[in-house]
Amino acid sequence: MTDRCRLYKFNSFETSLPELLNRIGAADVLEQQQRILLKPNLVNTSPPPITLPLAAMETLIRYIRNCSDAELLIAEGSGEPDIDTADVFHALGYDRLAQTYCIELLDLNEVENICLSNPLCQVFPQIYLPKIAFESFIISFPVLKAHSLADVTLAMKNMMGFPSHHHYQQGGYWRKAAFHAHMHKSIFELNLYRKPDLSIIDASVGMAEYHLGGPTCDPPVGKLVAGFDPVAVDACGAKLLGFDWRQIEYIRLADEVLGKAGPAQKS
Repeated sequence: MTDRCRLYKFNSFETSLPELLNRIGAADVLEQQQRILLKPNLVNTSPPPITLPLAAMETLIRYIRNCSDAELLIAEGSGEPDIDTADVFHALGYDRLAQTYCIELLDLNEVENICLSNPLCQVFPQIYLPKIAFESFIISFPVLKAHSLADVTLAMKNMMGFPSHHHYQQGGYWRKAAFHAHMHKSIFELNLYRKPDLSIIDASVGMAEYHLGGPTCDPPVGKLVAGFDPVAVDACGAKLLGFDWRQIEYIRLADEVLGKAGPAQKS
């Protein structure tokens, strides 16, 4: 039995994350996978809580290794125009983590893409996405942050690391600039093509006003969120930042389409 979404008290990643994953029934699902792609939020080289702490990813890797023989990949596609993904991995210690656990690091900006189409999409009736995204079980693992264009950046927004800047830097400074003009619809349509299979939010601290800086949440939020329904997970994350999910356009669009927004079970 798996949970759509569960909210859990944060003590440490080492203790709280495995307990939360057990409570949502993650081990049984992960055991069945052949390849698991881990997508942290590594927007740039800034330290946590702007980016996912190394301890969070290491705890997740250990958990998966204890219940699954799946191949593990850590993947990101930097949106900073002057910073390569490899620079981000190195600055934040993910290259050393990958070496320790013999895990491949993937630059999603440089992998093989396939072209998909959906006439129901208004912003991206055609989209290029990494082929490996459709050959892997995806875990989206963002940190809890407010966002200047999307209101919040959580599990579904974290999927913006997948489209390559070779296709989507058009129209702006940022490598994924093509998504910015219609941010909420872009997030919804991207996830319509490929949503995460498991979503986890590091809400141990939280960025209160802006995803690239500014004040942290005071007091720290002190929570973790996880579940197999990214809409429910993002709705829960939005609430932790003081938003009603109905105020967040992309969550409202995704509700009853990609999942169901609603209250998370508390532990």
